[in-house]
Amino acid sequence: MTGDGVVALPPRVVVAAPSSGSGKTTVATGLLGALAARGTAVAPFKVGPDYVDPGYHALAAGRPGRNLDPVLVDPAALPGLVVHGARGAELAVVEGVMGLFDGRIGTDPDPGQAGSAGFAALPDGSTAHVARLLDAPVVLVVDARGQSRSVAALLAGFRGFDPRVRLAGVVLNRVGSDRHEQVLRAACAEVDLPVLGVLPRRAELAVPSRHLGLVTAAEHGGAARAAVDAMAALVAAHVDLDAVAALARSAPPTPADAWDPADAVGEPVPSAPVVAVAGGAAFTFGYPEHAELLAAGGARVVTVDPVHDTALPEGTAGLVLPGGFPEEHAEALSANAPLRAAVRAFAASGAPVHAECGGLLYLSRSLDGAPMCGVLDADAAMGPRLSLGYRTATACADSPLAAAGETVTGHEFHRTVTTPRAGTSAAWRWDGAEPEGFVAGGVHASYLHTHPAGRPRGVARWLAHLDVRRHA
Repeated sequence: MTGDGVVALPPRVVVAAPSSGSGKTTVATGLLGALAARGTAVAPFKVGPDYVDPGYHALAAGRPGRNLDPVLVDPAALPGLVVHGARGAELAVVEGVMGLFDGRIGTDPDPGQAGSAGFAALPDGSTAHVARLLDAPVVLVVDARGQSRSVAALLAGFRGFDPRVRLAGVVLNRVGSDRHEQVLRAACAEVDLPVLGVLPRRAELAVPSRHLGLVTAAEHGGAARAAVDAMAALVAAHVDLDAVAALARSAPPTPADAWDPADAVGEPVPSAPVVAVAGGAAFTFGYPEHAELLAAGGARVVTVDPVHDTALPEGTAGLVLPGGFPEEHAEALSANAPLRAAVRAFAASGAPVHAECGGLLYLSRSLDGAPMCGVLDADAAMGPRLSLGYRTATACADSPLAAAGETVTGHEFHRTVTTPRAGTSAAWRWDGAEPEGFVAGGVHASYLHTHPAGRPRGVARWLAHLDVRRHA
């Protein structure tokens, strides 16, 4: 490593698929677990804003699962984030999102990225986009149910769509019989794509789901550990791990400027404020880089579990309430009246409170009729439809998190609604929607998720507000 932080990207492989539901999570999580079990230090990553899969990745790899999202974070920064997240690891496994070429809808692809076959350029945020940014080989997981020789046509199409995305192998999933496997292998040989593994149908690997996807690993407890172990055993038995590792090592040692939270956040505040970050089963939607930026910015980060803890950590100067599934834990959150009262008093003091999505619900007056903190003059309940997608948002008012008029890119992912949608002073506005969220005193509460590595100045601004209050 040189003094300027430039290092080579680690060996790496991207696990992709033609579409959602093909088995990417099973294969990626299984690879992480199987490689870790034989003593290989592996670093897990997930393309896009998904919070659930990284929890299973973390269980499998024994280190935090991290997100690579070129919509929420400057695409040029992603290689450096991989270097940062893979420190001490021998190789990185990156799970894709949706289908290989599926990305942000309604955006113009980057100029100059059009495929040589004349097709459109890679969409922002697609797995293919990230694979190219990392110069990483791709393993395609194909759900082989109902297919035989047609797999050859599918693979030829995906490999030829944009040849600069290096499709290097295939894992055949949900294969029904030995004869089925023989026919599929012959089809893959026709297009000269190596078969790295063949997984039989295994219904017991299913993980419970709910309105926003899988049940998080933190909530699923011992069953999550059992599911991860089963995925690892399946992959270890049916995938050529040596071939996958060799494929990862075939990725060129591309230089990257390692991401450093201290450089990103700037000068630390001198007062060493305590920042309480909600965790536990109800608040699992957070990025590890957020806590790293807070710590690099001078804060002492302490986790508080709103289901079990009855008080904020001693000396708390700021509170972060990330997303999660508080709607699934409303009764337990409501029963913890001492902490609800403490949060209400803390917010009333004007202290900085940053709440995203699930945190917004917790600060509301009620959630599906269960009393919450009552910080916001709003009630939350399950709604009729899912709100999902990237948003280019503008701050409606000055707050500890953002200056009025500042533009950010975030992601919305919820089925609940608040009534009203926004307070007297809203948090954000974006095209095609009424202003949303709440800014009052030190509170910034909204449905919009942002990635702190994409706007570290927001973390620095928030910490500066804590420091000013402590010296007031």
